[in-house]
Amino acid sequence: MGGSTTLRTPFLTRSKADVAIIGAGIIGATIARELSRYKLSTILIDKEADVGWGTTKANTGVIHAGYSEDPHTLRGKLTTPGNRISKQLCEELEVPLKRIGSIVVSLNRKELPVLNKLENYAKILGVTGTRILKKDELHSMVPHLTPKAVYGFYAPTAAIVSPYGLAIALVENAQANGLNVLLQTKVLGLEKKRQGITLNTTSGDVRTDFVINAAGLWADEISAMSGEKEFNIHPRKGEYILFDETIGEITGKIIFPAPTPISKGIAFAPFVEGNYAVGPTDEDIQDKEDLFTSFEGLKKVFNSAEKFFPEIPFKRYMIRNFCGLRAVADENDFIIRPSYNMKGLIHAAGIQSPGLTAAPAIASMVMDILKDQGMKLHPNPHFNPERRTIHRIKDVDYKTKEKLIEGDPRYGHIVCRCETVSEAEVIEAIRRGATTLDGIKFRVRCGMGRCQGGFCTPRVMEILSSELKTPLTKISKRGKGSRLVKGKVWDGSFNV
Repeated sequence: MGGSTTLRTPFLTRSKADVAIIGAGIIGATIARELSRYKLSTILIDKEADVGWGTTKANTGVIHAGYSEDPHTLRGKLTTPGNRISKQLCEELEVPLKRIGSIVVSLNRKELPVLNKLENYAKILGVTGTRILKKDELHSMVPHLTPKAVYGFYAPTAAIVSPYGLAIALVENAQANGLNVLLQTKVLGLEKKRQGITLNTTSGDVRTDFVINAAGLWADEISAMSGEKEFNIHPRKGEYILFDETIGEITGKIIFPAPTPISKGIAFAPFVEGNYAVGPTDEDIQDKEDLFTSFEGLKKVFNSAEKFFPEIPFKRYMIRNFCGLRAVADENDFIIRPSYNMKGLIHAAGIQSPGLTAAPAIASMVMDILKDQGMKLHPNPHFNPERRTIHRIKDVDYKTKEKLIEGDPRYGHIVCRCETVSEAEVIEAIRRGATTLDGIKFRVRCGMGRCQGGFCTPRVMEILSSELKTPLTKISKRGKGSRLVKGKVWDGSFNV
């Protein structure tokens, strides 16, 4: 199983780095990978037990074509370049990307001007292949769509990808090229020194020349550590419903309603792994840790699914609901610039949708800022852009299965029946850095199927315990505060 790396990096009480990145979501991960092209010491810091566990893990996984944003904003300017880079990036990292296209659907003729506006944005931003679909062509392309749909705006370059899978792959590759990763670590303060900046963290101090603030929902709090809060971030809650892949092929395209000034609307999209999801809602809230779903929000999501696809029996296939929080800046645009208060601090903040798509272009912009700030970038002669994925027994043909099992019999031991995940895959995920149930889940999909971990959880816990050489009582779902068992309830005997 090639390409193995680990996220569990040893860390000293005091450490020195050329660059420290705060936040291991898709933005921090993409910047870290870009920095690993150069002869630099870089450290990636995150408060969670794994990478991609903030906004990154809870979104639709859409690589937007780039037509939906105002061309005068950073959100508009960076999305189309990010889309173009994504194909090569995913090929290098062996991350599945499917360019299936998207359609913005109009349910009445009054919304046609909105579609025309999107078409104009597409021309300005250089999005290729877009066109307005009339009713017959629209229904030919999406057979199950409601008869009320009268127009569509089609963008063939839109794609789907696993957002957390991509973040994990980026960090694995960056780490293979020299990145240090420090998880379960909070940044407590920034101190400007005569030379560089010192980060005070719960794992010790990090002395560095440059700090990249990619802290998502907490980016404004990091900015305040520079002496004054330069911007505000507020959370926007988005609720989703996930459907079992046995629902079958509903649409081979990403479906959006006509957008509003604050939201692209509740989308209907296949996940790259085969499931379908509907969402998100858009509710501005105050609590940055409010990940609770609501009856009202989920009803809104479900009603949208039925409105666009009234023939599909969605209730039969619902397996999970969840929500994510987007980091929205006051100006409703990306903030990518040096700090006004502290030299060496660079913000990559307010990265809401389409941040996943724009991430490679954002990373390039940050690199340009670093150069402007005086960083010397000497190419890393040993940089390897490729990363090997974990072999999935579910996805290979019979002969390949035989060969894998012959090389490692644990490929023949199926741990997760819903997603057909073998013991060998779980072990490889652990060796690459997974220390929790969710770490396994986001790497090889144990617990993402119909039963949502009802059958595989005990077995995955046993494997984690064995590989990490830690008792079952210390195995957690997602790190601190989420341990699953307190101790034995039965000693194996029938003596009373």
